[in-house]
Amino acid sequence: MTQSPDLPNCCPILTTHWPLPQALENVVLISSQFDPQKLVDGDFQRCLIEPPASIQRSVAKRQTEFLAGRLCAREAMRQLDGRQHVPLIGDDRAPVWPEDLCGSITHSTGWAAAIVANKQHWRGLGMDVEKVMSSERAARLAGEILTADELQRMAAGPEHQVALLATLTFSLKESLFKALYPIVLKRFYFEDAELLEWSENGSARLRLKIDLSEQWHSGRELQGQFSVRDGQLLSLVSIPN
Repeated sequence: MTQSPDLPNCCPILTTHWPLPQALENVVLISSQFDPQKLVDGDFQRCLIEPPASIQRSVAKRQTEFLAGRLCAREAMRQLDGRQHVPLIGDDRAPVWPEDLCGSITHSTGWAAAIVANKQHWRGLGMDVEKVMSSERAARLAGEILTADELQRMAAGPEHQVALLATLTFSLKESLFKALYPIVLKRFYFEDAELLEWSENGSARLRLKIDLSEQWHSGRELQGQFSVRDGQLLSLVSIPN
């Protein structure tokens, strides 16, 4: 746990931990609680983080989650190899990591996290956190998030798992995109991948339904993992080198 006078009151503590079921070697994950109501003028400058123009124009919630995510990312890189670096926002709005690193930043209500690794060990890391959907929202969004096969499997399962499964599918596909997009540099969408199976122990298996490259083709399977805590679901897709 890192508490520093340089950290703002809106994001006072950075925590080094592993909130997922399967630990990964040579990976650093940092998270932080944040409170937009405690953001004050000058917090970005005091933290030596330059907000892009789009963030400067945004509301306090968006500014604070950006600040918290970048503080986590900087601390993760410092712990990984000692460098002091804050990833910028690229034209595609994804974080721009140093060429020898891969990583991911995510945030939800009051919580942000970043994960980083050297590409010598991991080719891609995609992490996403989502508030677990209500049953009503899950039913409304299922047709946009799930493929026909996923919908069929969900309908055959227990009704009380519908909201969790819709949230899990959404989050894992977000994580898959974050992990793969920097490798293939091609956009793909919810219908281009499917969740084949998942277990209550936090493991999951996904399959591509689109040809993104010679290596990342339709039918290629990837492993994911997830955890659910305090009404939020955290997922990770990691691609080893």
